[in-house]
Amino acid sequence: MGSSGYLGDTHIPVLFQVVLDSLRVRPGGRYIDATVGGGGHAAGILAASSPDGRLLGLDRDPAAIERAQDRLSPYAGRWVLVQRSYEYLEEIAGGQRWIPVDGILFDLGLSSLQLADPARGFAFMQDGPLDMRFDPTQGGPTAATLVNQFSVQELATILYRYGEERRARRIAEAIVAARPIDTTAELAAVVEQVSGRRGRIHPATRTFQALRIAVNNELDALEAALPQAVNILSPGGRLTVISFHSLEDRLVKRFLRRESRDCVCPPEVLVCGCGHRATLRLITRKPVMPTAEETAANPRARSARLRVAERL
Repeated sequence: MGSSGYLGDTHIPVLFQVVLDSLRVRPGGRYIDATVGGGGHAAGILAASSPDGRLLGLDRDPAAIERAQDRLSPYAGRWVLVQRSYEYLEEIAGGQRWIPVDGILFDLGLSSLQLADPARGFAFMQDGPLDMRFDPTQGGPTAATLVNQFSVQELATILYRYGEERRARRIAEAIVAARPIDTTAELAAVVEQVSGRRGRIHPATRTFQALRIAVNNELDALEAALPQAVNILSPGGRLTVISFHSLEDRLVKRFLRRESRDCVCPPEVLVCGCGHRATLRLITRKPVMPTAEETAANPRARSARLRVAERL
């Protein structure tokens, strides 16, 4: 994972220098890249923490782990890669004796290489099977399972909840009527018939996002991972999260704000009874966004939002 852009074979990590600055990368530091992807941010962290900084990289995608191994080969002996979801962050870090840690990065979403491979089924620019699993070696439902087996109501709920799709019900009905749907192009065509082609964003974009989130249980995994990140950060350690759509960003924003406050009781409660104590200090009160220059060089950076907090 990790929604970085690629121009040819050149890896362009989103908000690259901002990430390094936000994590305050230093020699000898210990870091986690929870979404190592192609290894672009990880390589930057290892370079900036030379000669003895160390990095633990996670990714659910076995192809991403292979790419990262190649990318990080110049820093041999200073990194460990684990093919597993950040949903188990604390367990993985403990097993690797990687606690406490000085900085943790989450670069959420898809990489351009995942999008560019039609066999993965994440996009509709080229036709491919409706898979969408981050780890295709594991069992579990594919996007085709949802599209061809779920009821209209179940599909409409997924499209509305995870895609914020206003036409969720109509699209769900059209999907069920058009079954079987086996490929990305077939699904995109069904959605386009319902929505029409308007604007610069393809009408199937939200449907594909929703199915991908549902297949990979993305929001639940993120919600589980963020408190674990706080648990394993050393005092003064930094948590940096890059999100790419409003659902992720709202979840991250809500979590960071909650953890930066002592009391989280409802406003009508006059005497605090929650016992909550702040664990984080907000470094960014508003998200950091790419510059116009970065967006021009790497269009995939367009929707990136970066938030940072520091462990108390």
